[in-house]
Amino acid sequence: MADHSPGFLALVDSVRPRIREVPAAELLQTMARHPQARLLDVREESEFAAGHVRGAEWLGKGIIERDIEARVPDKDTPLFLYCGGGYRSALAADNIQKMGYRQVWSIDGGWRALKELVPIAP
Repeated sequence: MADHSPGFLALVDSVRPRIREVPAAELLQTMARHPQARLLDVREESEFAAGHVRGAEWLGKGIIERDIEARVPDKDTPLFLYCGGGYRSALAADNIQKMGYRQVWSIDGGWRALKELVPIAP
């Protein structure tokens, strides 16, 4: 795991009380309860290209706020977000909730955990 700066960690910790998180190990069961769910990879485009969860859509942290309404117009659509470890996805989840999305989860453990648990695409 990359070392994160204290300020970044404090920022992530500040949003966690406002968002829902699901452990990577529980993702498939949780998504099964939400048949219309969409899985969004919020990592950098190059990270997504190097490998991602099969069926995930790329909508990077740098553009998600700009593009989410065009890509997912229904704000009741269940959205599951992941990044490398669950930090950027927590921040993205907080932001899109502020935009009115009501069913948003950040995947705790992110790609590092998911790639050992679910089918991946190269």
